[in-house]
Amino acid sequence: MTNEEFRNIVDTIPHLPGVYRFMDEGNIILYVGKAKDLRNRLSNYFGEKKQMSHKTRVLTKNASYIEFTIVETEHDALLMENTFIKKYQPRYNVSLKDGKSYSYIVIKNERFPRVFFTRKVIRDGSQYFGPYTSKGRVKVIFDVVKKLFPLRTCSYNLSDDNIRAGRIKLCLEYHIKNCQGPCEGLESLADYNLKIEQIRHILKGNFVQVKDYINKQMNEAALDLNFELAHAFKEKLALLDDYQAKSTVVSSSIRDLDVFTIRSEEKNAYINYLKIIDGALIYTDTLQIEKKLDEEDVDVLNYAIPVIRERYNSIAPEVATTYPVWLGKEVEVVLPQRGDKRKLIELSQKNLDYFLSQQRRQESERKNKQSPAERILNTLKDDLRMADAPLHIECFDNSNIQGTNPVASCVVFKNAKPSKKDYRHFKIKTVDGPNDFASMQEVVYRRYKRIQDEGQPLPQLIIIDGERAS
Repeated sequence: MTNEEFRNIVDTIPHLPGVYRFMDEGNIILYVGKAKDLRNRLSNYFGEKKQMSHKTRVLTKNASYIEFTIVETEHDALLMENTFIKKYQPRYNVSLKDGKSYSYIVIKNERFPRVFFTRKVIRDGSQYFGPYTSKGRVKVIFDVVKKLFPLRTCSYNLSDDNIRAGRIKLCLEYHIKNCQGPCEGLESLADYNLKIEQIRHILKGNFVQVKDYINKQMNEAALDLNFELAHAFKEKLALLDDYQAKSTVVSSSIRDLDVFTIRSEEKNAYINYLKIIDGALIYTDTLQIEKKLDEEDVDVLNYAIPVIRERYNSIAPEVATTYPVWLGKEVEVVLPQRGDKRKLIELSQKNLDYFLSQQRRQESERKNKQSPAERILNTLKDDLRMADAPLHIECFDNSNIQGTNPVASCVVFKNAKPSKKDYRHFKIKTVDGPNDFASMQEVVYRRYKRIQDEGQPLPQLIIIDGERAS
């Protein structure tokens, strides 16, 4: 879409909040954006070409027309933008790169729910907690849950009819005290569900409610003079305290908070996320964002923060970051300059610095492991901005003897090594006199006409020794 074409429609674009979409000739969405003022925002794409980034010029060149939707508030625009991006995944919108296979802890949607960890999320009404980036972390949490609240691990259908009819018998897990026997009615559904509720609290990082529950059970056992059971509950309380102590307690004054910081490079941005619950750091992760249009850091954060919060099931009412992002009226965004929240920002930035240094070291190690041929081809690919390394290269040159007997040669490289069996020598047939341009045209045509006729693959890179016109 040209500047002139935009000027023809600019008067039809209102000064209102909304969502705009750049569309190509096939009615495919190329880019989705939101704006407080649609006309002002879209006008930024069609100014002086010299002031635009290369990627923005490519976007406007490939777009055939613009669609927009007017909304009531900027909050509505944010929600609609996220919906469009998730649904259509436009080519030029930033994308959250996710090559990891995350672990989750799931509370199964069934009678007497099982609790286990998985890498697959199935939309069957079950409740998933995570994602956890460390399998070791999942194991620690899962072991604590298992010791505190014994649950069934079998996959039997524990319906009321099956239990009453005695169709399921006690297994070894009951006898080694890993399960309390709901399959034979030795544990009621109400008691079992109380344990599930406490497990939910632990997985959300809410330890106070769980401690109250265990304390209540311990006191009731003591009143009944069941001191052995009371002692067992006391040991569970100590186990929970030990687990909680291993979480990083950041502040007694901070409750639930999400912390986001960002570092940008030319092609990617990296966002570190800290999840704080009841003043304790319970999750941390660094995610990579692929930039498409030289987006500013604030634009990347505006896109990424809602996605990350949804992924981690965060409902924290407050977000601390370094840019004035807008996340809706329900979420307070703070830009801390001092105090405990500022220390969390600095902690997040340290995590980012460490992550990037690790990335660079791994990249350096990867390059050092490359063979000399791989390094040459990858350097050539980067310098020429090719999509793939040129494993098959062909080079042409002309020659003549004082303007007579014109010939040409083709040398071939495969995997960065000369492939002499593929070398070719040509006698010029259709050109009279010393005409290097016409001779090269004939040779190149003959070479690739024959390759196509024989169904052979074309080279990825062709190099022609050019001559200066006189």
